[in-house]
Amino acid sequence: MSEVSPLELLEATHDFPGEFVFKAIGANRAGFVELIVAGVREELVLDVDPPYEIRQTSGGRHLAVTITPHVESAAQVLAIYERIRVVDGLIMLL
Repeated sequence: MSEVSPLELLEATHDFPGEFVFKAIGANRAGFVELIVAGVREELVLDVDPPYEIRQTSGGRHLAVTITPHVESAAQVLAIYERIRVVDGLIMLL
């Protein structure tokens, strides 16, 4: 059985171009949200921030940032994941 690449999997399960949902969960510290949003904005070469929402855990230790930008391709999705996966304080990226 052959493995399916992440690019092939994205192309098989999503329509491009279109909106794609990224969720980054990390430590509630200064700059975390800004770094996540900036990573997406810079990878997509946008003049303004893409649409996003922030939720804080009940204890306040963590934040969930949900970003829903318009992307052109599966390759662009993978590039965004690569860019934001190295943000300091990131715990999980969905």
